[in-house]
Amino acid sequence: MPDDSQKLQKVLAESGRGSRREMEKWISAGRIEVNEETAHLGQRVGVADRIRIDGKLLPRKATTQSRVILYNKPAGMVCTRRDPEGRPTVFDGLPAIKRGRWISVGRLDIATTGCLLLTTDGELANRMMHPSTGLDREYAVRINGTLTDAQLELAKKGVASEGETLRFSDIRYYNGSGTNHWYHVVLLEGRNREIRRLFTAFGLSVSRLKRVRFGPVLLPSRLARGRLAELSSDDVHKLKKILKLASRKPTGKRKHGAKTPSVLIAYPDL
Repeated sequence: MPDDSQKLQKVLAESGRGSRREMEKWISAGRIEVNEETAHLGQRVGVADRIRIDGKLLPRKATTQSRVILYNKPAGMVCTRRDPEGRPTVFDGLPAIKRGRWISVGRLDIATTGCLLLTTDGELANRMMHPSTGLDREYAVRINGTLTDAQLELAKKGVASEGETLRFSDIRYYNGSGTNHWYHVVLLEGRNREIRRLFTAFGLSVSRLKRVRFGPVLLPSRLARGRLAELSSDDVHKLKKILKLASRKPTGKRKHGAKTPSVLIAYPDL
């Protein structure tokens, strides 16, 4: 096998068809062929190999520039591509693309608002979502009360809930009055309803939950709820470098609209 070979699921993800995990499912389901033979998990391919998806040849030209959208998700929207209950989804109204599709970088539940990323680059989505990458997520949380100093420390050490140990990597009081108080919390992994469950363990309920940061991507105050902004090519290049993904330096001319102010913050090496 030539030196330029890569895992098949990685090549498929980079083409924008979906995350690597989703591409592995397609391979297992027999939807992928390599050189007119059914592909198998773990297979490696080179630039000369012919890949077909459901019988259609996958173009192997130089990959197009990755695109990333930052969406200030409102409450009431789901993060699935289609909803059997007919609820609006975050994929409604996204910019049309000629090749591939938009991929959600993780999910927010229907009641949670804020920072949601969508990309055409399956490998970028996979790297950002994978726990081993170590990207943290920051949330603004409104609760019906306050935590004691002892509870703040316990929230960082770990609290047992439904057979799991839940913890924040950081938690800080922000502001509030009366019964409504805001905290900012940071998670390294996003277990199901982890923030709500952790506060419930202290006898407190969450009335508002908003993600304000995903790794180095910060939700800017200028982006109103329900609006989206596409990351500049400079930001996409910097993000891929942070994630240790190959990236071509931007040429300077932007293909998709005016240049967007940076939404990246300084971030430690992964």
